[in-house]
Amino acid sequence: MGCEHDHDEDHGHDHDHSGGVNRTTLLLTAASGLLLAAGFACGHLLHREDVEPVLFILAILAAGAPLAPEAVKAALRLRPDMNLLMVIAVIGAAAIGEWHEGATVIFLFSVAEALEQFSLDRARNAIRKLLDLAPTEATVKRTSAAGERVEERVPVEAVQVGHTLVVKPGEKIPLDGEVASGASAVNQAPITGESLPVAKTVGDTVFAGSLNEHGALEVRVTRLAQDTTLARIIHLVEEAQEQRAPSQRFVDKFARYYTPNVLFAAVALMVIPPLAFHQPFGEWFYRALVLLVIACPCALVISTPVAIVSGLASAARQGVLIKGGVHLEQAGRLKAIAFDKTGTLTKGVPEVSDVIPLNDHTPADVLRVAAALESRSEHPLAQAVLRRAAAQGVAPGVVGDFEAFPGKGARGNVEGRPDGSLA
Repeated sequence: MGCEHDHDEDHGHDHDHSGGVNRTTLLLTAASGLLLAAGFACGHLLHREDVEPVLFILAILAAGAPLAPEAVKAALRLRPDMNLLMVIAVIGAAAIGEWHEGATVIFLFSVAEALEQFSLDRARNAIRKLLDLAPTEATVKRTSAAGERVEERVPVEAVQVGHTLVVKPGEKIPLDGEVASGASAVNQAPITGESLPVAKTVGDTVFAGSLNEHGALEVRVTRLAQDTTLARIIHLVEEAQEQRAPSQRFVDKFARYYTPNVLFAAVALMVIPPLAFHQPFGEWFYRALVLLVIACPCALVISTPVAIVSGLASAARQGVLIKGGVHLEQAGRLKAIAFDKTGTLTKGVPEVSDVIPLNDHTPADVLRVAAALESRSEHPLAQAVLRRAAAQGVAPGVVGDFEAFPGKGARGNVEGRPDGSLA
């Protein structure tokens, strides 16, 4: 319908606690469709003209029940919207006995409204899933009354700035902070987009939602749960969804002026010919109703915001955060794209591409020594070397006196040769 479809206001969409379309509304829409089908069947197949209008009336009441209160609100605010125009059209159809037309129109409108809300809810749920990146509880290191150091699991909301968290290998970091003790490799791809784990030692910054892959860390909290980098990203994306894209602003402006004009034209079409030219009122009343239904671009007003929000939601489910419809529309005008991060177009998993030996040694000799050292490491590059050795059928050598240097490398005696020679 040509109308002011302001998504910032209450549209009368009922919701359940899960954020989806209200089940009652869905049931009423489904019931309206079944009654509509039954009405057509009675009229065209069974020739029960006495039952046909009753089924159409029930179909109108079922689909119109959620719309009628919103139509009344729109009339009282003197701001016609889709609900008001649709109710007027259906009442007019009923007044001239076109029950099947009224039932068909309001059922299709009810289906469109349900699909719109379903799309919006999917978009909101995609953003809410970002919250699952960060754990809801944290292990806090405290000093007991007896002076002993104890670890206690608490909700992240109860953690204060300055508290020390214990993050074990394989756990997600609950809050933004600074490494106070320990060293590890942290996968922070969900936050920064870096495809490879980053070595973290004392003094380094870590982010909520990133994964501690190997060593145990003690993290001094620097931001509360509502102020973490992840929380701010989610907030920015939610704000971006509220920003109108150019096409949305055009549709809103168009509808603001177009809707009252359509309503005025329908009233004029209904009143002027009978009064000024003595035309039959019933015929022009019907034509005014046809104008209301046909001249209102429901598809344009509904589809534009739904398409944009659905695009943002689809990208979010794929791990791509687009800051609003403005940027989504700009992407459609791009002629060339440059990607600067490994992991954007690739898997982000390192692999050994070539083994180039020196002197008279073979690639297998190099792999045997490298795999021996890397067999004691859990670093992603170490795993790449081991995968290459296994693929080539090379057994790692025996390593002794192994020593790891986080962020730098490793050292050890391979097959009893501390100088690392291959001979």
